[in-house]
Parts: sequence; structure tokens; C-alpha cells
Amino acid sequence: MKKTAYMGLAVAAALILSYIEMLIPFYFGIPGMKLGLPNLLVVMILYLYGWKEALAVNVLRIVLNAFLFGNMYGLFYSLAGAFCSFFIMAFCKKIKVLSMTGVSIAGGVFHNVGQCIVAAFVVNTVQIFYYLPFLVVAGAVTGLLLGTAAKEVIKKMKRET
Repeated sequence: MKKTAYMGLAVAAALILSYIEMLIPFYFGIPGMKLGLPNLLVVMILYLYGWKEALAVNVLRIVLNAFLFGNMYGLFYSLAGAFCSFFIMAFCKKIKVLSMTGVSIAGGVFHNVGQCIVAAFVVNTVQIFYYLPFLVVAGAVTGLLLGTAAKEVIKKMKRET
């Protein structure tokens, strides 16, 4: 019962971070570039509870975000990026090849890869992949920041318990 309450709080916190992210004017001339603030919670849940819980929080957050904030078209892009990102993060964590920050960086990079693949199908051109190097750099930077933040928050949580 306690775990269910924590997962509900995690979904709510991720939704709040999604909303905050929408309010932040973050545009560097590349379509689709975002900070990825909700992924902070996904990384934390992945390390604190496991892959099933992190996947559930991630999918619920994306679907609820699409319904609440009226971005149903972006739902497919978000889900594609999230699944691609999530499975890479879960795999990297499982084989213990990267630190938490490294797992977050891999997630940030592969989120953009997944979205580019969907965009290439939607617009029916591979030229969309010209954006990929810029999106990979952005994903790595935001993954680094979010992974570092997740690590520090978890460290602080463990000290307080």
C-alpha cells in the first residue's frame, strides 16, 4: 500500500515537472529540444524501486500529460522517445556498465533517437536525422544534469532515513 502511494506521488511530481517544463522558454532553434525534467523522477524510480515501477510512472505521466495539457499529437513522439530511452536505461542499469548519471545520459540520448525515428516515419523523410547530432548533444547534456540531480536527491533521501 505504501509503495502504491509513492508511485502515485511520483506520477504527480512528474506531471508537475512536465507542466513546469512547458512554461520554461527553452528553444535553441532545434525542434523537439526539451529539458526532460520529468525524467528525473523516472531515473529515481528506476534506481529506488525497479524497472516495472519506473515504466509505469513514465507511461502514466506521458498519457496523463497528453490528456491534461492537450497534446495528443505529441503523445506518439513522447511514447516513442520514452520507450527507447527507458529500455536503454533499464538495460544499462541491469548490466551495470554505467553509473546512474551514465544511465541518465544514455536515456537522454536515446529519447531523441526514438523521437527522430518516429518523426522520419511521420514526415516520410530521412532528412530529419540531420537534427540528430544536435539532439544527441542536448540529450547528453540534459541527461548529465538530471542524472547528477537524481543521484544527489537519492543520496540525500537515504541520509534522512
